[in-house]
Amino acid sequence: QVQLVESGGGLVQAGGSLRLSCVFSGLTFNNNAMAWFRQAPGEQREFAAAISGSGAFTSYADSVKGRFTISRDNAKNTVYLQMSSLKPDDTAVYFCAARRDHVIYIRIADYHYWGQGTQVTVSS
Repeated sequence: QVQLVESGGGLVQAGGSLRLSCVFSGLTFNNNAMAWFRQAPGEQREFAAAISGSGAFTSYADSVKGRFTISRDNAKNTVYLQMSSLKPDDTAVYFCAARRDHVIYIRIADYHYWGQGTQVTVSS
């Protein structure tokens, strides 16, 4: 059974930092591209960042580029999202997602497995 469990969310002031973690189980981790999506209140879920199975390739939404960094530790079956220079607009539930293969995609429909999400709130 595939499981993705996010952690690390919380309340932070604007300009601050947080690191999200997502532990993945149930498949061979380094075969799977991973991504972070986010959903703000009243908004649709949107792509934030993705990383290939090997970790060699990454992709970012323009809104987070230069502020967020996605990484993975295949030995720990964990993907991370380091968020810096946070803004109130970054307030959302952040979801971890996984594909069945190692290639990066940025559409919600291209991801096969999802976590339950972790809340990030950025105060002004």
